[in-house]
Amino acid sequence: MASEELTGLSNSFVRQNSASGISLDFEPDADYRFVETLEERYKCAYCHLVLHNPHQTGCGHRFCQHCIISLRELNAVPTCPVDKETIKVQEVFKDNCCKREVLNLQVFCKNFPECNSKIILGRYQDHLQQCLFESVLCTNGECCDQILRKDLKDHLSLHCKFREEICQYCNQYVVSINLKNHEKNECPDFPVPCLHKCSQIILKKEIKRGKLVEHENAALREHMLQILDKNSKLEEQISDLYKSLEFKEIKIQQLADTVKKCEKDFRQFAQLLGKNSNLMVNTQTLASHIDKSAWLETQVRQLIQVSNQQQSKFDLRPLLETIENIKQKIAFMETYDQRLVVLEGQSTEHDVHISIHKAQLNKNEERFKLLEGTCYNGKLIWKIMDYKMKKKEAMEGRIVSIFSQPFYTSRCGYRLCARAYLNGDGSGKGTHVSLYFVVMRGEFDSLLPWPFKQKVTLMLLDQSGKKNHIVEVFRADPNSSSFKRPDGEMNIASGCPRFVAHAVLENAKNTYVKDDTLFMKVVVDLTDLEEL
Repeated sequence: MASEELTGLSNSFVRQNSASGISLDFEPDADYRFVETLEERYKCAYCHLVLHNPHQTGCGHRFCQHCIISLRELNAVPTCPVDKETIKVQEVFKDNCCKREVLNLQVFCKNFPECNSKIILGRYQDHLQQCLFESVLCTNGECCDQILRKDLKDHLSLHCKFREEICQYCNQYVVSINLKNHEKNECPDFPVPCLHKCSQIILKKEIKRGKLVEHENAALREHMLQILDKNSKLEEQISDLYKSLEFKEIKIQQLADTVKKCEKDFRQFAQLLGKNSNLMVNTQTLASHIDKSAWLETQVRQLIQVSNQQQSKFDLRPLLETIENIKQKIAFMETYDQRLVVLEGQSTEHDVHISIHKAQLNKNEERFKLLEGTCYNGKLIWKIMDYKMKKKEAMEGRIVSIFSQPFYTSRCGYRLCARAYLNGDGSGKGTHVSLYFVVMRGEFDSLLPWPFKQKVTLMLLDQSGKKNHIVEVFRADPNSSSFKRPDGEMNIASGCPRFVAHAVLENAKNTYVKDDTLFMKVVVDLTDLEEL
């Protein structure tokens, strides 16, 4: 019961602090370094650490909130560890005065001496959330590095292996540690060589990886011609090798005949040696022939060895296999003609689709520009550029009138626009600029009150800064078809056929037209108009 009451008191104390906007507190059981030696009166009588949420007993001793609760839980009859007095629950109270004093004790930052800040104990945790020398975890999710807060920015931008870098080829963000693999294997804009080493490479125009298949399809004929050219050169080389081989075989045969002749002469000399009595002369002659025979035999062996080397060097089997493979490739490539016809048809079809998409993109871009400039407060600022050219087109009857972008009285309100005749309309034709107000069909018309009854102000803005604007005001006539709910895209325009005379508008003393540009303003009075 005592612990519940203490806990209740503590919870009440915390709620009071929260309600008053005070958030001073500190973590208990931490090793704080106080600027001045901690006085005994600020230490808990049980844990001997700085008091955290101090409570005072009837005997006058102070305890941390959790310490006095622990005393009650450990002992059925809690006693003060200082004077052994029984602690009575009804006599225990929060010592808010002591708490304020403790929270305002000055301590050094735990990162001293790098951080030389002195902070009150109650703001210690707030300081650590901002201390430049506090060790923090890198904010990149997969990075586990601990960095000083002052170095975090440099780490994130320069050193973190999981920071995002822009690929120099495709301008996409890639995690730094994966950048090389992205460029080597994935980047669609990384330049790669054509496998056929075609003219694209000769002209130093490497191909983007994403365009390689497209290039191979587009340059199919060129690649086939290159293969045919290489095949022709190989056939010429083979023909030359055949001729060289025939020449060497003839030479070998000649040498073999010479050897046979030498052997025949040697046998004849041997017979003569037996018959001739002049041994010395015959011996010298025989020695001469033996030397000649040995030299010829050596030459023949060398020629045979060279011939064997040449035969192994110019072995035609790999060349014949290569030629056969090339012929198969050529036969396979010839089937690409049909594929080329199909690809040309697909290319034409793709061009049509691309043209349709481009047209749709242009429409979307115009629509986005229109939406960016749309107002929803019942006010329109209409900038009309190239005034002289547009007036000339109106005078020539090519483009008689121009419309502003739509604007709205609210997000779900009336859809409206302005219409201008730069060469005038009706009674103002040829002498005035006519300006009209138009009610257009909107998405929320079924929820709006009809007919449209609001007051409308038409203005031509003075660009000198003197605010000498030309202003016309009228209130919508509920009986006019111009202000009923639109059946078509827009109602008949209503406004001022003689809004401003050309003489006034184009007078050099006035500044209604500046840099061939004028500004019209339309304001709808939203008074009494209920917003959906």
